[in-house]
Amino acid sequence: MNRNRVIVIGGGPAGLMAAGEAAGGGRPVLLLEKMAMPGRKLGITGKGRCNLTNIAELPDFIKHFGSNGRFLHQAFARFFSPELITFFESQGLPLSTERGGRVFPTSSKALEVQKVLRRWAERQGVEIRCSTPVESLAIDNGRIHGVICKGEMIEGGKVILATGGASYPRTGSTGDGYRLAGQAGHSIVAIRPALVPLEAEGALAKRMAGLSLKNIEARVYIDGKRQYQDFGELCFTSFGVNGPLVLSFSHLAVDSLRQGKKVALAIDLKPALSEAQLDLRLQRDFTGRSGEPVASVLRALLPREMVPICLEQNGLEAKKTAGTINNEERKRLIAWLKNFRLPITGHRSFDEAIITAGGVDLREIDPRTMESRLTRGLFIVGELLDLHADTGGYNLQAAFSTGWLAGQERY
Repeated sequence: MNRNRVIVIGGGPAGLMAAGEAAGGGRPVLLLEKMAMPGRKLGITGKGRCNLTNIAELPDFIKHFGSNGRFLHQAFARFFSPELITFFESQGLPLSTERGGRVFPTSSKALEVQKVLRRWAERQGVEIRCSTPVESLAIDNGRIHGVICKGEMIEGGKVILATGGASYPRTGSTGDGYRLAGQAGHSIVAIRPALVPLEAEGALAKRMAGLSLKNIEARVYIDGKRQYQDFGELCFTSFGVNGPLVLSFSHLAVDSLRQGKKVALAIDLKPALSEAQLDLRLQRDFTGRSGEPVASVLRALLPREMVPICLEQNGLEAKKTAGTINNEERKRLIAWLKNFRLPITGHRSFDEAIITAGGVDLREIDPRTMESRLTRGLFIVGELLDLHADTGGYNLQAAFSTGWLAGQERY
């Protein structure tokens, strides 16, 4: 048996990083990719721009992963954002840091990241075989001995499982790794879409489809209790809502809906104004433009698409003149502008999710090496693990770091 060979299953960011590092240590490395080329998902990430990492300090960085983030301390202690930035720049890929500490290739081309990683891995000596799906793992007496591909055994003393999650399945992430990990005895925490657009009740969102709202405050209520609040941008779609702000709280909505809880999105359309300030603004506008239809006056406060909805939900006729708005009607308008409600009833599928939540139970993985605690010689990395963060480069850094750590392990 070729115990010295390292087999990497999956050619995404974690897999390519693991393969290149293992080969750099002098081991023969074979990377098996079921698609026609490695890194397809990497090539479209970040809307084609590829948010590689974030320059946030370690404590803040780990907070973005929630309670499971502590698992990453060991990996990040050895290979973190400064090391990743140095790595890519040493490979001739200039990087730029943007708002929120987000790091992108200066060219804003994700495909360049994909090409750089592949070229580096091949220069390190990695043999890459594409269009080669792995059918099963070869395990005996609690130890890995290789993999089965097309009915044939490929021997290897170390196997790194880096197949990615179940999001964007057209790129090859179809959840194969969960099946393989399960074969090795691993428990899988229920997988579900994360960083995913949300569906809203009724046709309200559809009427505003294509409208983006910037610099608004979103609050999320679960069974009537506020559980999230932040500023940012969102957009309405034919089915509900999307955008950076929505993606950031989507995991909360998805998990709550799965538990049968009621989820509501409340939008403060004028967060820069207190209710008292907004009241003064409306009084001034309604007095100064008293003879104009209220619909025209509201256009100074709202996007065109929202005006008829505002009027309907507040029981106002579009032709009603601004000067005839009474105190009670004005108070209702203020409440609506500060608390526009949209019930959330569902979420989109893995086809539209950026990442996968859930995965291999972290208690079954050694965080110092990424080796399975159940099967010697099997390492599990990247999105397969029960780890996920919000947007900002955090998830890709976790993939690179866990892959790097698995590739480093020598024995």
